[in-house]
Amino acid sequence: MKKLTPTGEFLYTYAYHQDEKDLCFLEMRAFFGADSEEKVVKSTRGIDPSRSPFIKERIEVLFDGTDVADILEQAAQVNMDSSTFKVIFPKINGLAFEDNVDYAEKRDIERQIGFVITGKADVHNPDVTFGLMPFGGRWYFGTYLQSESVWFKHQQKPREYSTALSTKVARAIANIAVPEPAGVKAIDPCCGIGTVVVEALSMGIDIVGRDINPLVVDGSRENIAHFGLTGRVDLGPIADIRQQYDVAIIDMPYNLYTHATPDEQQEILSHALPFAEKLLVVTIESIDHMIEEAGFTVTDRCIAKKGLFLREILVCERTIKPAILVEELIEV
Repeated sequence: MKKLTPTGEFLYTYAYHQDEKDLCFLEMRAFFGADSEEKVVKSTRGIDPSRSPFIKERIEVLFDGTDVADILEQAAQVNMDSSTFKVIFPKINGLAFEDNVDYAEKRDIERQIGFVITGKADVHNPDVTFGLMPFGGRWYFGTYLQSESVWFKHQQKPREYSTALSTKVARAIANIAVPEPAGVKAIDPCCGIGTVVVEALSMGIDIVGRDINPLVVDGSRENIAHFGLTGRVDLGPIADIRQQYDVAIIDMPYNLYTHATPDEQQEILSHALPFAEKLLVVTIESIDHMIEEAGFTVTDRCIAKKGLFLREILVCERTIKPAILVEELIEV
C-alpha cells in the first residue's frame, strides 16, 4: 500500500473581485515571489489558506501524474484504515484551456478515485478530504483544506469608524508586511481603531499597536479583547519609539480624528527610519518623494479600491545602513 507522504508541494486556488486584483497580486507576490493570472499557484511554501482573504483552498500534494489513469493507479494503493474520506475536484476559474474539465467529468473522476481507495467514503463528514486538480499539464492529488473567512467575522467589532480599512484589506496588508511571521516583530504606530492589529494578531503575527489619540487607543484595545486576542496598544507619538522592529505598518492619518499635514506625514516617515527596516505604507496621496526623503525606497506597490475611493499601498525598504543610523543616534 502507498504511504501518504507529502511531496512538499502545495496548490492554492484564488478568488477575487476585479477591483481586488491589484491587492491580491501584491499579497501573492509577498507570499510566493510572483503573481499569476490563472488563479492557481503552485509552491513549496506551506501557508494556512485562512491567512489570505483571497485564497479559497489548498491541496498539499501527495502524488501527481501525467493523466487521470496515472492518478487512479496510485490512488488504488492508498489504504485509509479506519479513517473516512471523500474526494473533491475544486471549482476553479481561470485555468488554462488544456486544464479545464467540465462538471460531469469532474464528478465522474471523483467517483472513480473514491472507488479505488481502500477505506470508507463519507461525503458529509469525512475524517480526511482529498483534492484533485489538473495544473500545468499534470494532475495533482493531495489532502484538501478549505479557507475560513476569519476576516469576515472581524467585521462586527464594538468600536469602529467609517474611514478605517476594511478587515479584508487589513488582513491582506498584514500578510504583505509580514508574509513569514516566525521571528518577525511588527508595529502599527498609527493603528487607529486597530483593524490591522486585530487581523495580524489573529494570524499569530507578533505586532504591537500605537496611536497618539487616547480615544482610538481605547477603542483598539476593546476590539482586540472583543475577539479574544491578546495584544499591546500604547499611547504616544511615533517619535517616542525606542525598540527595534523588523517592519512598521503605517496607515497615514487622514481622517477627522487624527488628520496629518504633509509636514506631519513626513515626520511620521522620518521617525520610522531608526526603528524599522521595512515599511508598509497606506496612503490616499502620492508620497514617493516623502518615502525617499525619509530614507526608504519603494520596492512594490498596488492600488486598493473601495468604490471610487483609492488607497495606494507601498512596500518600502530602508536604504540607509543600520550602522550609520546608530552613529547618528549616538551623536544626537
